[in-house]
Amino acid sequence: MKIICFGDSLTRGVSFVKGRIRIIKDNYPALLGKLFALNNSEDTIVLNKGVFNDNSDLLLKRLEKDVLSEEPNYVLLNVGGNDCNFQWQEVAEDPDSNHEPIVPINQYIENIAQMVTKMKQSNITPILLTLPPLDPVRYYKSIADRYGTAISHWISCCGGIEHWHGLYNFHLNKLIEQLNLPSIDVRSALKKAGNIADFISDDGIHLNAEGYKKMSYFIFEEMNRLTGSQQEQLS
Repeated sequence: MKIICFGDSLTRGVSFVKGRIRIIKDNYPALLGKLFALNNSEDTIVLNKGVFNDNSDLLLKRLEKDVLSEEPNYVLLNVGGNDCNFQWQEVAEDPDSNHEPIVPINQYIENIAQMVTKMKQSNITPILLTLPPLDPVRYYKSIADRYGTAISHWISCCGGIEHWHGLYNFHLNKLIEQLNLPSIDVRSALKKAGNIADFISDDGIHLNAEGYKKMSYFIFEEMNRLTGSQQEQLS
C-alpha cells in the first residue's frame, strides 16, 4: 500500500520555537510510516509531499508531479491554513481597506474538488483531513510583533484568523459531505486530546512535536478503520 501525505507546512512538519522555524523529524507522515511498520505493514510506503507556505492553488499545480505520477493507493490531503490567511503587510499599511484571503473561499473549495476529481480519475482514493486547530492569541501576538498593531483595527472590523480558519473548515466539511468523501477529523481529535495550547507552537498555527504525535496517532487509527487493518501503538 502506498500513501502520499499531500499538503502544506503542517504536512512537512514545520514548527516554530523561539521565533525560529524548525522541521520536526517526527512529523505526522514519518510517524505514520513508523506505526504501519510496527504493525507488520512493512510493505506500506508513506511519502511526505508537504511544502512550506503552500496553498490549494499551489497544490493543484503540483498534483501531477507529486501525486498522480507516484500512483499511490491513498492520498491524505491537508491544506487550507495558508489559503485563509492574509497579506498582513498590506493589512498593516492600509487597515481601513477591504482585504481578501490569499485564496478566496470559493476558489479554495473548487481547487479541492478539482484535486479530488483528478485523483479519482487516476484510481486514487483521496482522504481529506480537516484543518488542525490554531491558537489565535499566539498567532496574533506573532504577527503583531512582525507587522505592528495597526492590524488590530482591521481585525476588529473583519474578523480574526480563528473566524476565517473555522469558515474554511466549515465549507471543507460541506464539500466532504456533498461528495461523500472519506475524511479524518483531526481538528476535533486534537481539541479532544487535551489543552490545545499544549499542541501548538509559538506562532499559534503550526503544531509542536507533541501535536504532530497526537495527529499521527489519530490518523493511523482512522486509516485502520478505513482500510480494515489491525493496529498496535508506538511506545
